[in-house]
Amino acid sequence: MSVVSVTQIARSFAEYVNRVAYRRETFTLVRGKRPVAELRPVPQGTQLSELPAVLASLPHLSQSEADDFAEDLATARVELAQAEVRDAWES
Repeated sequence: MSVVSVTQIARSFAEYVNRVAYRRETFTLVRGKRPVAELRPVPQGTQLSELPAVLASLPHLSQSEADDFAEDLATARVELAQAEVRDAWES
């Protein structure tokens, strides 16, 4: 995080906004020697509070698809339980 004076930010505001937007840089703005604000990128992505809506928007499986999926999982679990454990680093 770079420290920049409020005066410098005011003189080159567009430049600093572009650095934040395109380079994802963060700046602490100081007046005198005292920090007064931050100029930083807005967090991207989905917030956890949006999870219920995201899950509700997903397509739902039909009953036969859900049954087939459950059967596939059961088969995979049996096969994994029977699989021989080996060292992945062994030549």
